Amino acid sequence: MPDYVILTDSSADLSAEMVREAGVTVLPLSFTIQGETYENTPDNREMDPALFYDMLRAGELATTSAVNVAAYTDTVEPLLQAGKDVLILAFSSGLSTTCNSAEVAAEELRERYPQRKLYVVDTLCASLGQGLLVWLAAREQKKGRTIEEVRDWAETHKQAVCHQFTVQDLKFLKRGGRITATTAVLGSMLQIKPLLHVDQEGRLTAVGKARGRHASLKTLVDRMEKTVTDEGRETVFISHGDCRGDADKVAEMVRERFGTRDVRINYVGPVIGAHSGPGTLALFYLGTER
Repeated sequence: MPDYVILTDSSADLSAEMVREAGVTVLPLSFTIQGETYENTPDNREMDPALFYDMLRAGELATTSAVNVAAYTDTVEPLLQAGKDVLILAFSSGLSTTCNSAEVAAEELRERYPQRKLYVVDTLCASLGQGLLVWLAAREQKKGRTIEEVRDWAETHKQAVCHQFTVQDLKFLKRGGRITATTAVLGSMLQIKPLLHVDQEGRLTAVGKARGRHASLKTLVDRMEKTVTDEGRETVFISHGDCRGDADKVAEMVRERFGTRDVRINYVGPVIGAHSGPGTLALFYLGTER
């Protein structure tokens, strides 16, 4: 296998098992709740996601901050010193300044280590959408592709990573300015569930709505049917805001409708979950367009 490291950040929401299987390195982002700051790591060693969502349900507010340049430098420099080249697949620039920090750090490190290769890809993805791109890129690496070939593969395929999701409680989207207060109140009264995706610029946008939870989950799969490619049917990722039962229902719908064998389910981590809230359900796959 080529001797370079694929590095991503923990907004990719990959589990510790998936990180080991893919052979990638994950830089933790952080979140703050009840005045304490925690690292969001794949093994959830600083806080269990179920506890985090229980705290949100109890009315606690969580805030997040992007990775700064120094954190990227501290993570990447030892890899370069050890003779490794590095490919960074970063959280969408449409949602965070994390990617910008990676690019600034990379520019500085290239000057210090001109003999090493260091590339940054703005994935324009989030949660397990970012995780899916990282996962598939790691699979390309295992095929013996060079760092440039995997970088180019990621750049070519990132717009094909479809993010379909819905939320249970509209107040979290309202707080983040994604919907108006009026929409949040009316939606909650009428059990209107928004359908959202991450667009081609890597930003969160509304694409529809459904009446009731079951209808919103079914609509995610209906939307998938319109764009999923043959390759996209093979591997599907689902992330959830502490609603594993709903994630299992969507996984079953996906298996029945598309014959998908490889369906991976994990939590929406606290860094994303602070903005989407408990009950978020997201579906990720390769499609013809976002």
